[in-house]
Amino acid sequence: MVRQFLVGTAVVVVLVLVALTTFGWFTARRPLPELSGEVQLEGLGSDVRVSRDAQGVPQIYADSAEDLFRAQGYVHAQDRFFEMDYRRHVTAGRLAELVGNNEDAIQADMVIRTFGWRHVAEEEFNVLDDSTRQYLQAYADGVNAYLAGRSPSETAVEYTVLDVSVEVNEPEPWDPIDSLAWLKAMAWDLRGNYDDELDRALAYSTLGDASRVAELFPAFSGTGNTPILDPADVGTGQATQQSQATQTASATGDVYGSPELAQAMEAAQRALDSVPVQIARGEGTGSNSWAVSGKYTESGKPLLANDPHLDLAAPGIWAQVGLHCNQVGPECPFDVSGFSFSGFPGVVIGHNADLAWGLTNMGADVTDFFIERVRNDTYLRGADEWVPMEKETEVIRVDGGSPIDLEVRRTVHGPIISSVMDEADMDAVRRSPTETGTELGQYEISLQWTALQPGRTADAVFAMNTAKTPADMKAAAALFEVPAQNIVFATTDGHIGYQAPGKIPVRASVPGAVESDGSWPRPGWDARYDWTGFVPQEQMPGVVDPAEGYIVAANQAVLPGGEGPFLTRDWDYGYRSERIRTLLGDQIAEGRKLTAADMTTIQTDQWSVFADTLVPVLLEVDLPDGYESDGQDLLADWDRSMDADSAPAAYFAAVWRNLLQITFNDELPESMWPDGGSRWLAVIQGMLDNPNDEFWDDKSTVAVVESRDQVLTEALTSARQDLTVELGKDTSDWEWGTLHQLRLEHLVLGGSGVPAPIAFYMNPAPTKVGGGSSIVNATAWDASSDSFEVTSGPSMRMVVDLADLDASTWVVVTGTSAHPASAHYDDQLAAWAAGETFPWPFSRDAVAAAQENELILTP
Repeated sequence: MVRQFLVGTAVVVVLVLVALTTFGWFTARRPLPELSGEVQLEGLGSDVRVSRDAQGVPQIYADSAEDLFRAQGYVHAQDRFFEMDYRRHVTAGRLAELVGNNEDAIQADMVIRTFGWRHVAEEEFNVLDDSTRQYLQAYADGVNAYLAGRSPSETAVEYTVLDVSVEVNEPEPWDPIDSLAWLKAMAWDLRGNYDDELDRALAYSTLGDASRVAELFPAFSGTGNTPILDPADVGTGQATQQSQATQTASATGDVYGSPELAQAMEAAQRALDSVPVQIARGEGTGSNSWAVSGKYTESGKPLLANDPHLDLAAPGIWAQVGLHCNQVGPECPFDVSGFSFSGFPGVVIGHNADLAWGLTNMGADVTDFFIERVRNDTYLRGADEWVPMEKETEVIRVDGGSPIDLEVRRTVHGPIISSVMDEADMDAVRRSPTETGTELGQYEISLQWTALQPGRTADAVFAMNTAKTPADMKAAAALFEVPAQNIVFATTDGHIGYQAPGKIPVRASVPGAVESDGSWPRPGWDARYDWTGFVPQEQMPGVVDPAEGYIVAANQAVLPGGEGPFLTRDWDYGYRSERIRTLLGDQIAEGRKLTAADMTTIQTDQWSVFADTLVPVLLEVDLPDGYESDGQDLLADWDRSMDADSAPAAYFAAVWRNLLQITFNDELPESMWPDGGSRWLAVIQGMLDNPNDEFWDDKSTVAVVESRDQVLTEALTSARQDLTVELGKDTSDWEWGTLHQLRLEHLVLGGSGVPAPIAFYMNPAPTKVGGGSSIVNATAWDASSDSFEVTSGPSMRMVVDLADLDASTWVVVTGTSAHPASAHYDDQLAAWAAGETFPWPFSRDAVAAAQENELILTP
């Protein structure tokens, strides 16, 4: 995972001294912003008031929308400018200009320049509403007003550190395009099933059997879990595309058996892995959200809960904020509070005076990889037409290094990504026809992605901020093109609803050839596999006030297979959503009305469906009494809750990890070794009833054919031994939280290549947590590694009480500030880890009562 970059060896001596002197203390505190008093801000039409509470959350009050967003830009720059600057360097493919001559940074720049995120953002600015462009410009003006007259060291301590090893220049003025380019990074991390698409092809390269590949990607319907919507509520017809049940025996064909194609796929995977994580990646990328009708709540009005599961770093991804027009009306329509992205105006998730909304990743298939036949910078279309590629040269500038000329090549589908980074990758896929023995050229991989076309997601953000009714939210969703998200909402007048937005490709069904539903890479030379359009917005699933009285959207299938437009076959398998539905349904069945506190309790539930499925089977395994069965004995009376202080939880996690590694690592390429997420539970569930399934056999032991029970025995005994080494021989000393810790790292200065005193200063202290993968409290970890450390989790938690908005609660994983010297850098971490939240004032009176500081921005 690319996130930290080596600062340079010269920094070691200098920064140890800096960290240990009074000068170092002054340097760290120098960028802290003014939170009280009066400050002039160029461009304002009238005074703006910024009120902050005990957590430092800004509530901004202005007379005009332009002043509101100008002030938001100023406040974001006060609190988080380095984070903003880092992000814009990433999204522009200019990271090496910021962090220096670092291989990871250069490779990231090469791939992102190949994608062309910033070029798309420049086109996107021209298709947005005039008002959105005005808001983006006002926001940029506010950022620049803060930067004016300040040196880099006065805006963030990170510049002081970087200045030891690279040349730190004055930050460039913020531009509206910087904000729009950030939306591309967000969309990339939440793009859907591209990992599964590549994994199917890579798995076939080692398994050589389409049916065995299919076993690794079971259908959502096989879990028995419930989709988000009931077709009876939605009134959908049949699928407009190939359903997830459609498969063809020739899906793999001779193409997928080619070693040259496997090389190209692996090169493409390496390129994609080089893109720095901005929001999330891999197992655990998801979210929980639900809305409950007032007929089931104590207040008689709806409740709404949301907790997006994303990458966790320091600072956290969300900047809490309130944006309030002093007089709400057509000229200044905003009275909204919630979670924003620093670098972008408005609120992404939250509520206004009339409506609350939450987002979860829908996981729709919006990316396709195309297998291209390439010969001398031409690519094959049809039987024998060789079409010239589009080519352009991008210049990557490196602080402390020479510029790099990068040739970007594109086909009709999109950029070529399999030969971006280094000569080894190029050699693998760009050999001459005489070398490969074919006149059809070499294999390369191109990427088609909806976000590489200009869209109107920025318009959607402001439309959601001002939505009052379900119809307003539906209209806003129609603009929210990428990333495709589930929108759950509730209104103060008693409605709950769901709407699926997104720009979803339509793919033609091509019988007798490779899978044409986007689940496998597609042959680029055959035009039958090209996208034929996009699902009309009026066909996207949605519902208002469903008969069941609650809606749960936690990344599971939107509708049963075969209903509505085809969105993807690669959903989260629904174990989190099913647990939430069970907890809500049980309390409703008991006749107990739900409260906001109940929503928070559900958000922190740690019951494991993995354990509930596997423990009965594990207890049947016959182990010798004593040492080897000590761990197994812990499982007998366990309540299946992955609590931080639980010994059986620690043992079970080790068994699950070892079970997956023993079962699959011998046959799959390393890039798709099981991460332990919901798909792998669905796979194991399908195998438990077949003790002789071929995957149970360890192919590395040629003389022996292992069965299920042998693998389970080895997983149990090896887990006992592993935890003896890691936690001690006495099982009563074991705790899940000792293994499962959240170690937040700074975006740039927190990794292993950074001198220890600086990393210690920039990184919050490690925190023991409970939870785990596919648990409602979804603190995911990677079973393909030897570590149980948290890889992603609830980036925030919010509960909105539509009966009394001031009774709503929220928390983020770190704090509002990105300055490590600030009291608000990580002051919410302990509450977050304990499952606690803070009051969320909204009304003018509640904000005034909570006020700790007040800053007046004057023209």
